[in-house]
Amino acid sequence: MRKAYSNKAVIASLVAPGLIFFFFAILVPICLSVYYGFTDFSGLGAASFIGLDNYKFMLHDKDFWISLRNSGLLAIGFVCIQHPLAIIAAVIIDNMQGKAEGFFRCVYFLPNVISVAIIAYLWKFIYDPNFGLLNNIVKIFGGEGHINWLGSGTAIWSVLIVLIWHGFGWGMLIYYTGIKNIDPVLYEAAAIDGADKKKRFLLITLPLMKPVIQVNVTLAVISALKQMETVYLLTNGGPGNETQFMANHLYKQAFSAFKYGYGNSISVVFVIICILATQVLNMIFREKEA
Repeated sequence: MRKAYSNKAVIASLVAPGLIFFFFAILVPICLSVYYGFTDFSGLGAASFIGLDNYKFMLHDKDFWISLRNSGLLAIGFVCIQHPLAIIAAVIIDNMQGKAEGFFRCVYFLPNVISVAIIAYLWKFIYDPNFGLLNNIVKIFGGEGHINWLGSGTAIWSVLIVLIWHGFGWGMLIYYTGIKNIDPVLYEAAAIDGADKKKRFLLITLPLMKPVIQVNVTLAVISALKQMETVYLLTNGGPGNETQFMANHLYKQAFSAFKYGYGNSISVVFVIICILATQVLNMIFREKEA
């Protein structure tokens, strides 16, 4: 076996499939996307090289900045609302015993295994201005009860609530797994020293969860930038472009407005933003650890 693995032909045959897949499925599409970002390609016919015109237009594209703002709001919602609640839920579930622990773990994760289409239409019925559940609850408390939650002014907040709720299970499960990997001896030693649950959480759980929190927060920010399916099915960016997100805006420009070249320029900026966001988060966590 050692002779086989030291044989260059064997090594090449093992490495080649991965390299071929990376080249044709990742590297070539990225290079093509960068190229088409410098053209006025509509998706059909010939493409003309126009240099930085797409990027110059992007600077003045109001819809692009709305989509970037909404993605930023969602990232803040994930980090400041979803994840603190997910950590608390993970700690509570971890403290449960027996069947209750498995039951609530499944309950919180259940929305993530349901089809996005079903989730979107479920929330459409909840938000319905005529017979929706939310308006019926508003009526019980003496409100008007005919609010168009997916209309102008409230649509973006309604969409953010759905996205934060839908992604809660993934965040909770990752934190739950991280907590399970902490040595129980540390908690036992802290309890013997007189530390209550609050101190054990602040002095043991959170510090040891830093790598997990870093990964989870990074994934959340990237997820906020690439949200599309749920938004597309809920509002398709409407009313107007009030609930437009970056991925949805990219799709509409490339495949609905037939501005394939401009759509690719947005995708290039999207990748750059994701890389910068990852680097910034790495710096923030590195500084905290120092």
